[in-house]
Amino acid sequence: MHRFLYFLIAVLIFLPCTEAATEYTAQPGSYAIGTLEQSWHDDARNRDVPVKIYYPKTGAGSESAIFPIIIFSHGLGGSREGYGYLGEHWASCGYISVHLQHHGSDKDVMHGLRPLKALREAAAVPANAISRPRDVTFAIDRLTMLNADPAFPLHGQLDLLRVGVAGHSFGAFTTMAVAGTHLPILGEENRYLDPRIKAAIAMSTPTTQDTDAAFDEVKIPVFHMTGTKDESPGRRRSSETDPVIGDTQASERLRPYLHTQHAPAYLLVFEGGDHMVFSGRLTGSRPTDRQFQALILSGSTAFWDAWLKDDPDALRWLETGGFSSALGPLGTFDQKHPKQG
Repeated sequence: MHRFLYFLIAVLIFLPCTEAATEYTAQPGSYAIGTLEQSWHDDARNRDVPVKIYYPKTGAGSESAIFPIIIFSHGLGGSREGYGYLGEHWASCGYISVHLQHHGSDKDVMHGLRPLKALREAAAVPANAISRPRDVTFAIDRLTMLNADPAFPLHGQLDLLRVGVAGHSFGAFTTMAVAGTHLPILGEENRYLDPRIKAAIAMSTPTTQDTDAAFDEVKIPVFHMTGTKDESPGRRRSSETDPVIGDTQASERLRPYLHTQHAPAYLLVFEGGDHMVFSGRLTGSRPTDRQFQALILSGSTAFWDAWLKDDPDALRWLETGGFSSALGPLGTFDQKHPKQG
């Protein structure tokens, strides 16, 4: 009896510690961060793919470690330099975050006196849409080769069995393409699903697809993020001299989550969150931006830990109230766990 009481007391003392240990915040992880910039050339497509890699630094003389990989795809008009707050945080938490730059839909498209028009035209070119998921697959191929190259600074440190992909806006389109979504602009016969990808985060996904069939091949966990005001930038403007970029309403961002039928899916909707909160604003930041981005960091890291590191405590925090409690009145969090098959 005494032994049982001692055991019960020990359990009760231990439980709060366990709960605290699995709390996720926007505070950096335990690793110092390094960065590496390279430009890779895809001979098969005669195409350059610039990258910026955020990685965890391991101490001198320490045992070599391997880290899961996250491939990140920027939005229309972006570059490998964008979304640094994500790359830095994920690297500090033990991930190698590889930020791609997609020629044809990157910052170099914005030129002349009508940059918004130039961006919209770039987004409408099928070749640019097709190149993006192919850039992701090429990047995984390239990382596989480099991981075996002793001259590569991160030689032997890439866990190629644990690969995630994330992206914002046009980058979310890219993410969903390699996750298995059927997208007409990519062609009726072309499939861009990459089976090496184990989990994905899609922020502000643009899609005209509103059927279950379009998402039938999505069979990996996806964390969808959006906001109640997440419309395409400039959508409400009608002036011919300042055209819209795309034409996605906030409610349409929910479609990939709603139509997922064969894999776990999560949906974060920020109350009052717009399209730019995920990438950061050039000017005029809003009071909630910092709070939203802190939640993006904590929620995304818990998701990666759960699905790329197989951490049951991270999954528990994400699914059983930890993240929802942290979110509070700033938004809503939903999840679905359909039978896979």
